[in-house]
Amino acid sequence: MSERVCAVVVTYNRQGILRECLAAVTGQTRAPDTVLVVDNASTDGTPDMVRAEFPSAELLELATNEGSSGGFHEGMKAATERGFDWLWVMDDDTIPNPDALEILLDARNHLNGFREPALLASKVLWTDGAMHPMNWPGPAMADFNGFIEGLERGIMPIRANTFPSLLVRREAVEKYGPPRKGFFIWADDIDFTQRILRHEAGYMIPRSVAVHKTKTAHKPWEGKARFYYAVRNGLFILRGDTLSPKEKFGWLLLVCSQIQRFFATEGVKPWTLRVVMRGLRDGVLKPRPTL
Repeated sequence: MSERVCAVVVTYNRQGILRECLAAVTGQTRAPDTVLVVDNASTDGTPDMVRAEFPSAELLELATNEGSSGGFHEGMKAATERGFDWLWVMDDDTIPNPDALEILLDARNHLNGFREPALLASKVLWTDGAMHPMNWPGPAMADFNGFIEGLERGIMPIRANTFPSLLVRREAVEKYGPPRKGFFIWADDIDFTQRILRHEAGYMIPRSVAVHKTKTAHKPWEGKARFYYAVRNGLFILRGDTLSPKEKFGWLLLVCSQIQRFFATEGVKPWTLRVVMRGLRDGVLKPRPTL
């Protein structure tokens, strides 16, 4: 019996791009067995559009907007409870190539001694064909020889990854839990994948390609007031247990670098100081989100 795949797509008030995403997901050369659309209480008629234009898709309508982290938490929890073998997760602006899922699933036939994966990720591009700066995979460099050998075989061992076109084994969610709702947006996927990949194997498969069709190829420090979440959630990760002590030092440098780039981009102004200070305060003093 072939393994069953549930595509989990989280959306909020973006009918147009969701329509393009669902057309790409349902048009795969190896189609998912079920498509689950998690709607974050959209007010633009998104659920009606899904029911009318994609009647085979299932809808999980949340009562309030719980952000991407809440949407992925509920969607992955529902798919896991239904016993799907793999969860193929993505945002509503992810447009996978027609063979993206087939290539991810087939990658397990070419491991040649590498560990079985808990996660398999597509290469994520922006509309210009370059890697999307918000979706660079975190390479697993602890075993450098293994990393190079993986690249030679067309698989990249990863230590962290983002959600667009990420294939997650059900058992990983059962063992390590779904994404933490309290992150709301940004870094919930990094926290989730770091938690799993501290113990399990995961690979980015460059031949599997998806386009993350954001309006611009933005970086975290270009997020204006939303940069608050980058600072706060970065500190939540620093205080957590998804990283080793050695990795935490590198993560702290990353958070500091992003803050510096935010000020370099936006300037040191009252509003930018408020964004950063709120993020630092809440990241240090607020309880870390639970599962």
